[in-house]
Amino acid sequence: MSQKIAVAKLSVLSNSVLVAAKLVIGVLIGSVSVISEAIHSGVDLLAALIAFFAIKTSDAPADEKHSFGHGKFENLSGTIEAFLIFVAAAWILYEAINRLIKQAPLEQVGWGVIVMLVSSVVNIIVSEMLFRVGNRTDSIALKADAWHLRTDVYTSAGVMAGLGLIWLGKLIIPDVNLSWIDPVAAIAVALMIIHAAYVLSKQAVADLVDTSLPGDEENWIKEKIRSMYPAVYGFHNLRTRKSGSKRFIEFHIKVDPQMSVRDSHNLNDALVREIKTTFPDSKVMVHIEPCDNPCEPKCRENCLKPTADKAAAQ
Repeated sequence: MSQKIAVAKLSVLSNSVLVAAKLVIGVLIGSVSVISEAIHSGVDLLAALIAFFAIKTSDAPADEKHSFGHGKFENLSGTIEAFLIFVAAAWILYEAINRLIKQAPLEQVGWGVIVMLVSSVVNIIVSEMLFRVGNRTDSIALKADAWHLRTDVYTSAGVMAGLGLIWLGKLIIPDVNLSWIDPVAAIAVALMIIHAAYVLSKQAVADLVDTSLPGDEENWIKEKIRSMYPAVYGFHNLRTRKSGSKRFIEFHIKVDPQMSVRDSHNLNDALVREIKTTFPDSKVMVHIEPCDNPCEPKCRENCLKPTADKAAAQ
């Protein structure tokens, strides 16, 4: 079993337990913020299940119908997860505002504090494992799942703090009604969830619509090609995209017209090998062209030949 699948299973298990615990305690003490956290964890559970399915599917090798592999399933997973978070946040806001208008006293607040503390500790541990494996394997599905749980850590801590204030208020100033803190904490939870969903959807959708790789990655590729001068005279038509954890990189290079087929083949292999050293899970396509006069406009921006040669070519 791969590490990716193992940590995805762990996320499903931990979320299942936390959903049940939060829901039971939230209903027993009548806390909308705890119930909201149960819904949040329920979304996390659904997200973990989607991530688990996406990881298993995206790891499948390319086939006749999916010649570029199945990496987009991870991006689709992230997009669905973000949508689910928005829906959960809307429900939490609705319930919290209703509870803020119709305030009701809370009972046995200590149980809510305990379940939120346990939730925070569990999610810190599991999210750290998800981040570690997600970053190592460049898995958008695992990183999305990790962000779900990390957000849950912050929101659980916020709810715990709110319940703690209510509990202390009952001990110190029993005549003052502090039950409004509970729905206010739930509203804060919803706002944090919306922010996390926005960040997640932005990243997932960017890869779904084949946005180019980040600027620093493309610049690294350009510098690597430039380092091949004088074997490489210039390059153009650099195109990049990402599908799941896989990067697709293609570009044209200009070489000496007299270069042998063997030498051009070796140059191609050297470039691909260098790029894959930094981006192991990548597909690199290099198109080799003879550098003939006159110099084409698209070649001039990344022409590596000395200035005198450029002027002569133009």
